[in-house]
Amino acid sequence: MSTVEDDEQDLTRKQRREQARAQRRALEEAEAASAVRRTRLTQLGIVVVVVVAIIVGILVATGGSSKTGIAKPGKEAQKVVAEVTGLVGGIPQNGNTIGNPSAPVTLQYFGDLECPICKQFTLGALPTLIGSYVRSGKLKIEYRSLQTATKEPETFKTQQVAALAAGKQQKMWYFIELFYHQQGEENTEYVTESYLQKLAQQVPGLNLTAWTAARNDPELANSITTDGQAANSAGFTGTPSFLIGKTGGAMRKFEYASLTDPSSFDSAIEKLLKA
Repeated sequence: MSTVEDDEQDLTRKQRREQARAQRRALEEAEAASAVRRTRLTQLGIVVVVVVAIIVGILVATGGSSKTGIAKPGKEAQKVVAEVTGLVGGIPQNGNTIGNPSAPVTLQYFGDLECPICKQFTLGALPTLIGSYVRSGKLKIEYRSLQTATKEPETFKTQQVAALAAGKQQKMWYFIELFYHQQGEENTEYVTESYLQKLAQQVPGLNLTAWTAARNDPELANSITTDGQAANSAGFTGTPSFLIGKTGGAMRKFEYASLTDPSSFDSAIEKLLKA
């Protein structure tokens, strides 16, 4: 026959079992919640790794050289040189001018080698103009200097003279196109002597000794001053800016509609060709 004490002990054991089961449930729920958190953290970690991998891939694809600009030696540099050579190779050059000296239409292009908007023109409308009009002898383009994007006047003069010096060997347009194709990140002071030397080394057939000597020619620095005065007379405040006209005749200010779509350039050139 059970006693009250036995009943109390049975109740106590039952309570302990229920308490233990409750604790196990709590532990199981905590473990389940922990597992969910670990899964989420793992998924997040995977996402982070993927994002990092994408960023690294982009940097590799762009040469990881957004600040310095210059393409890495090897296939990347060869690709840039081949693209520029395909654009201007085989076309007559004379100093700052590309195209047949007797071309009926002249386009004066005022630019700053560090100007990112000029790069848009180089990669956008310019290839069509060169392919359709310059290569066929209908148009010649004169590159003229106007400081807008380059912060330091001395840096501007140095880089523009370096391009003009390549023009002494009829290779200025190789130099300026290689520069625009490999512009560094804006406001990072990437234009150093090393940068200019590497560009010169990429110019096909450029005699580096003669190029270095030509950079000391005071006439080249004077031409930059003359270009700036001409730009001021035309009312230019930004780059790229353009003057266009019949060769040997009066030049007028050309207002383009787009730097990537050559249509407005085409219309102006065709109008002059028919005049």
